[in-house]
Amino acid sequence: MMVSALIEREQASSAFPVRNGVFIAVVGPSGAGKDTIMAYAREHFAGEDGVDFVRRVITRPSDGATEDHDTLTEEAFRDAEAKNAFALSWYAHGLHYGIPASVDVAIGDGRVAIANASRGTIAALRARYENVAVVEITARPEILAERLSARGRETREQVLARLARGGAMELSGPGVSTIDNSGEKEIAGDRFVAIIRKAIAFADVGRF
Repeated sequence: MMVSALIEREQASSAFPVRNGVFIAVVGPSGAGKDTIMAYAREHFAGEDGVDFVRRVITRPSDGATEDHDTLTEEAFRDAEAKNAFALSWYAHGLHYGIPASVDVAIGDGRVAIANASRGTIAALRARYENVAVVEITARPEILAERLSARGRETREQVLARLARGGAMELSGPGVSTIDNSGEKEIAGDRFVAIIRKAIAFADVGRF
């Protein structure tokens, strides 16, 4: 995983870190159910001001079965990256991912922005935003293996390799929470909603 050099140059600007709001980075291994828990929270906060669920840009067609995102070709993505269209961008598993630059404005306005991120981008996020909460959504190994196998996209060897990569990086630093999503989605979903509520309260205080 590699954060764009362009982003690193931008972080040297006096405009960073962006203050007032809170960026919530949702991370975790494939099969943990990040999209499911985020969708649960999105429904909970539907119509509520102050919370933005960020629509990422990915060099992968949207299939309707996973995360709803905007799609660009690799060439178009690189062009957008060169034009500072992303607050953050990275490359993983053969794909380019981008978080729109509009997130900077949202955070500066005291909003809470929530996005699926990579654990490899956390340092860059903390450099770019004053207030970052990291929420790791995970599940027991046998649950992860079962969910990944059910997708039918990878061989058993590929599934095992994914699980091995998922446990290779330990999370550290301030503002890290872990949610076990091995059971009913409502249990993990309500925990995530509570974390977002705390972020909203923090951002509200920061605006006064």
